[in-house]
Amino acid sequence: MSSLEAVWVQPYDRPGAAVVTGVFDILHVGHVRYLGAVAARGLPLVVGVEDDPRVRAWKGPTRPVNPAAERAEVLAALRFVTGVFIVAGPPEAHGPEDYIDLLAPMRPGALAHTAGDPHAGARAAAAAILGAECWEMDAIPGRSTTRIVNAASKG
Repeated sequence: MSSLEAVWVQPYDRPGAAVVTGVFDILHVGHVRYLGAVAARGLPLVVGVEDDPRVRAWKGPTRPVNPAAERAEVLAALRFVTGVFIVAGPPEAHGPEDYIDLLAPMRPGALAHTAGDPHAGARAAAAAILGAECWEMDAIPGRSTTRIVNAASKG
């Protein structure tokens, strides 16, 4: 049994989608451009939103700013997003086997991540085993939720 679980907010159950997972805490232009670039490759786009305990463990006690259900709702409202789920499970579950167990039922056509993603290797290994393409997308320079939060805290 997987240590990660997909809790569907906007279900999508056809094989072949491009799957992206991430925090998406304060949705900004970097997120929109990244997700739009993934969707522009032609596959339906399914987005996994990391749950609050996972984000807190990775980014500290003041994060996420917005709860997972609201982050998922905002992503589901984007016209190029076909499905949205919340990734629930222990923060340490981010190895290839975790992604394989989580994503195998979705039968993805591609897994996408941004350049510099600390879990890129695990995602690439999972994609290979799942028979999916692995897409490394350019990050949008100077755009991140952490940057926004840090700037806001400086007043």
